[in-house]
Amino acid sequence: MSYPKIEFLFLSEEDMIRAGVKNMPGCIEAMEEVVKCLNSGDYVMGGENHNSHGSQVSFPKDSPFPNMPKDEGDDRRFMAMPAYIGGPFDLMGMKWYGSNMANKALGLPRSILTVMLNDKNTGEPLCLMSANLLSAYRTGAIPGVGAKYLAPKHARVCGICGPGVMGKSSLSAIVATCPEIREVKVKGRGKKSLEAFVAYVKKTYPHLERVEAVETVEELIRDTDIAAFTNSGGTDPSTYPFVKGEWIKPGALIIGVSCFDMDAEFMKAHTTLVVDNMQLYEAWAEEFPYPSFGANNIIGSKFTDMVHDGVITKDDIYDLGDIIYGKKPGRVSDDQIFIYSVGGMPVEDVAWGKVCYDRARALGLGTKLTLWNKPDLY
Repeated sequence: MSYPKIEFLFLSEEDMIRAGVKNMPGCIEAMEEVVKCLNSGDYVMGGENHNSHGSQVSFPKDSPFPNMPKDEGDDRRFMAMPAYIGGPFDLMGMKWYGSNMANKALGLPRSILTVMLNDKNTGEPLCLMSANLLSAYRTGAIPGVGAKYLAPKHARVCGICGPGVMGKSSLSAIVATCPEIREVKVKGRGKKSLEAFVAYVKKTYPHLERVEAVETVEELIRDTDIAAFTNSGGTDPSTYPFVKGEWIKPGALIIGVSCFDMDAEFMKAHTTLVVDNMQLYEAWAEEFPYPSFGANNIIGSKFTDMVHDGVITKDDIYDLGDIIYGKKPGRVSDDQIFIYSVGGMPVEDVAWGKVCYDRARALGLGTKLTLWNKPDLY
């Protein structure tokens, strides 16, 4: 039996940029299709429940083996995130990355990411691509989909907690979805990063009337129409930014891309809770036994803890796909406050990767690599 030659495409970051990876409106459109696939069940992720976020390798605090990495700082891990996504994408793939906050001292990003796309039937590789920009833009685009359906009308003020990559991409999606935004507030921990973010926003969005750094969460939230938490955080909820209900403007949308906390009773009584994929949070509840919130720092895990505690029922948590398809109501009043939890899933990376891969092929971009001309052992 003979086997055919297998080649696959390699796309550098420069290739990805030329293929449109930074096209935020296009990415938001693709992510809306992803949310629809999630809601209809046309996807598979890892684990027996088909909803695992991925497989993580973390290192011990100490080890007798001198070459083994140690957990010596924030966000020290490796992560493999496989997924199949159907709908208009119909492709298998995996995001793979290493993350280490100490990278910044070396002039490197905290995380270095790649995505591999594979044929869904044979498993053969189709494309290996640089994925830092891909991951950043799909991360921001999911808040953009939420803003499209949940944001108050004529939103003018946006708050960003965390002036990093996720803050920039989330702001990009919010501005693309809510074109009447005219003011941006940002909260961070370091003066240098805050000044850099403010300068970036002023240069990128010259139509904005005001861009300012604020010192407190209260300043960030008060009189703000859309707030996104994109900050880094660990496993201790007491260290997360805390939002008091009295600060929230009626009708506001609060997006949890990363960690923040709120009073459970206030959320129950005064807000509508929305997640990007309910099954993901149920999988997290299995993987991180109660209390899940903290072990997983996304606010949606607090929602499932509230179900466990009998504060709310599962039906009180809306899936964004149900709102898109009209199965659940979206905004029904101008004063309605939404808390929207964004978990982040590899199906999103595969989907946006597929769009960029198709565009790259159409433009003749990338470098062809040979897996084999003929397999040596079969």
